[in-house]
Amino acid sequence: MIPTLKPEHFSGGRLYQRVAQQLAATIAQGEYTAGTRLPAERKLAERFEVSRPTIREAIIALELAGLVEVRGGSGVYVRHSDPLELGGTPPQLSPFDILEARIVFEGEAAALAAKNITEQELAEVRQALHTIVDNHQEATFSETADADFHRVIARATKNAAIVSVCRHLWSLRDSAPVSTSVAQRVYQAGGEARIDEHKAILIALEQRNPEAARAAMREHLRRVIRQLLDAIEADAVAEARRAIALNRERFNLANEH
Repeated sequence: MIPTLKPEHFSGGRLYQRVAQQLAATIAQGEYTAGTRLPAERKLAERFEVSRPTIREAIIALELAGLVEVRGGSGVYVRHSDPLELGGTPPQLSPFDILEARIVFEGEAAALAAKNITEQELAEVRQALHTIVDNHQEATFSETADADFHRVIARATKNAAIVSVCRHLWSLRDSAPVSTSVAQRVYQAGGEARIDEHKAILIALEQRNPEAARAAMREHLRRVIRQLLDAIEADAVAEARRAIALNRERFNLANEH
């Protein structure tokens, strides 16, 4: 069965979402049938006239929606099934609800992955971490490598239900009502800490230590919550100050003490 397009999975104004929607349309129209491999990243970038990182982000969106499957060392393949049904338009959940759920599920996923991960999957996790480090050094805002890091760990559980839940949570995360500017600040804040946290997760996986992997994953996501709170608080304070300044001007009190 040729997968049907689910536009709600790709709604939004970001470039990668628009590319994902266009690529999903080509799948729905039968240009790439179930079981076939998509063209190389470079070819897709040329076709859609975007950068390769944008193509990688679009592929992640398609994978989250269940349209494609990324096979390490082989390529990206169109799935045999319809896209993952997420119950229509994703609910506007709090980003904190989503992060709390990720702590629960991805913590346990990391623990199970520590038991089942293959050497090939460990190599993919190392490569994703290497890209995260490069992005930090180049001050580049891209969540693609971070998504790859978590996606491989979920796949390493060898449990399709866990993979499905993690995909769903990542899709909900992308639809959460958090502005791009806030998301960018959270991503960029504490870059060294984020790298150290990912390294701790990788070391626990390499050591096949489920307890350490669970603890490292949970601590990583808890820090994201703390940074998100800080960013939202800073925005709230700035907005309150702007409102007070406007009222001072309105009542001609700007120069009074």
